[in-house]
Amino acid sequence: MLFQLLVCCSAVSFYPTHFEHLTLYAMSRKQTPSDFLKQIIGRPVVVKLNSGVDYRGVLACLDGYMNIALEQTEEYVNGQLKNKYGDAFIRGNNVLYISTQKAVRRA
Repeated sequence: MLFQLLVCCSAVSFYPTHFEHLTLYAMSRKQTPSDFLKQIIGRPVVVKLNSGVDYRGVLACLDGYMNIALEQTEEYVNGQLKNKYGDAFIRGNNVLYISTQKAVRRA
Protein backbone atom coordinates (compact mmCIF):
# COMPACT_ATOMS: atom_id res chain seq x y z
CA MET A 1 0.00 0.00 0.00
CA LEU A 2 1.29 3.46 -0.89
CA PHE A 3 0.93 6.41 1.45
CA GLN A 4 0.54 10.15 1.35
CA LEU A 5 1.79 11.85 4.45
CA LEU A 6 0.19 14.69 6.34
CA VAL A 7 3.05 16.38 8.11
CA CYS A 8 3.25 19.92 9.33
CA CYS A 9 6.19 20.00 11.68
CA SER A 10 4.69 17.66 14.28
CA ALA A 11 1.26 16.23 13.36
CA VAL A 12 1.46 13.16 11.11
CA SER A 13 -1.03 10.79 9.49
CA PHE A 14 -1.19 9.08 6.10
CA TYR A 15 -3.53 8.32 3.19
CA PRO A 16 -3.11 6.43 -0.15
CA THR A 17 -1.17 8.20 -2.95
CA HIS A 18 1.81 7.78 -5.34
CA PHE A 19 4.92 8.52 -3.23
CA GLU A 20 6.58 5.15 -3.82
CA HIS A 21 10.09 6.20 -2.83
CA LEU A 22 9.05 7.14 0.72
CA THR A 23 7.09 3.93 1.14
CA LEU A 24 9.86 1.68 -0.19
CA TYR A 25 12.49 3.38 1.99
CA ALA A 26 10.31 3.19 5.07
CA MET A 27 9.48 -0.47 4.46
CA SER A 28 13.16 -1.36 4.05
CA ARG A 29 13.84 0.26 7.44
CA LYS A 30 10.75 -1.30 9.10
CA GLN A 31 9.20 2.06 9.86
CA THR A 32 6.19 3.87 8.50
CA PRO A 33 6.55 6.71 5.99
CA SER A 34 5.27 9.10 8.65
CA ASP A 35 8.03 7.94 11.02
CA PHE A 36 10.60 8.57 8.29
CA LEU A 37 9.32 12.10 7.67
CA LYS A 38 9.20 12.92 11.39
CA GLN A 39 12.88 11.96 11.60
CA ILE A 40 14.04 14.09 8.66
CA ILE A 41 12.39 17.41 9.63
CA GLY A 42 15.27 19.77 10.33
CA ARG A 43 17.72 17.64 8.31
CA PRO A 44 19.22 18.17 4.84
CA VAL A 45 17.11 16.69 2.02
CA VAL A 46 16.98 16.48 -1.77
CA VAL A 47 13.61 17.17 -3.38
CA LYS A 48 13.41 15.93 -6.98
CA LEU A 49 10.73 17.51 -9.16
CA ASN A 50 8.88 15.92 -12.06
CA SER A 51 10.82 18.29 -14.34
CA GLY A 52 14.13 16.74 -13.21
CA VAL A 53 15.25 19.79 -11.20
CA ASP A 54 16.64 19.09 -7.70
CA TYR A 55 16.24 21.34 -4.69
CA ARG A 56 18.57 20.72 -1.77
CA GLY A 57 18.13 22.25 1.63
CA VAL A 58 16.97 21.75 5.20
CA LEU A 59 13.41 20.41 5.50
CA ALA A 60 11.39 22.88 7.56
CA CYS A 61 7.90 21.45 7.08
CA LEU A 62 5.59 19.58 4.71
CA ASP A 63 1.88 18.85 4.51
CA GLY A 64 -0.54 16.24 3.18
CA TYR A 65 -0.25 17.59 -0.36
CA MET A 66 3.54 17.21 -0.18
CA ASN A 67 3.93 21.00 -0.22
CA ILE A 68 7.45 21.41 1.11
CA ALA A 69 9.16 24.28 2.92
CA LEU A 70 12.97 24.28 2.70
CA GLU A 71 15.61 26.49 4.30
CA GLN A 72 19.12 27.16 2.90
CA THR A 73 17.83 26.02 -0.49
CA GLU A 74 19.95 25.36 -3.57
CA GLU A 75 18.57 24.66 -7.05
CA TYR A 76 20.37 22.12 -9.27
CA VAL A 77 19.68 21.59 -12.96
CA ASN A 78 21.46 18.64 -14.60
CA GLY A 79 23.60 18.32 -11.47
CA GLN A 80 24.85 21.92 -11.69
CA LEU A 81 24.13 24.58 -9.07
CA LYS A 82 21.92 27.27 -10.67
CA ASN A 83 20.57 29.33 -7.76
CA LYS A 84 20.60 29.73 -4.00
CA TYR A 85 17.56 30.76 -2.00
CA GLY A 86 17.14 31.39 1.70
CA ASP A 87 13.71 29.85 2.15
CA ALA A 88 11.74 28.08 -0.59
CA PHE A 89 8.26 26.64 -0.90
CA ILE A 90 7.73 23.79 -3.37
CA ARG A 91 4.21 22.92 -4.48
CA GLY A 92 3.53 19.26 -3.80
CA ASN A 93 2.09 18.30 -7.20
CA ASN A 94 5.54 18.95 -8.69
CA VAL A 95 7.36 16.58 -6.29
CA LEU A 96 8.64 13.26 -7.64
CA TYR A 97 10.39 12.27 -4.41
CA ILE A 98 12.14 13.50 -1.30
CA SER A 99 15.27 11.86 0.13
CA THR A 100 17.84 12.59 2.78
CA GLN A 101 21.33 13.84 2.02
CA LYS A 102 24.46 13.91 4.16
CA ALA A 103 25.02 17.66 4.24
CA VAL A 104 23.90 20.88 2.63
CA ARG A 105 26.58 22.26 0.31
CA ARG A 106 27.66 25.81 1.06
CA ALA A 107 29.96 27.99 -0.96
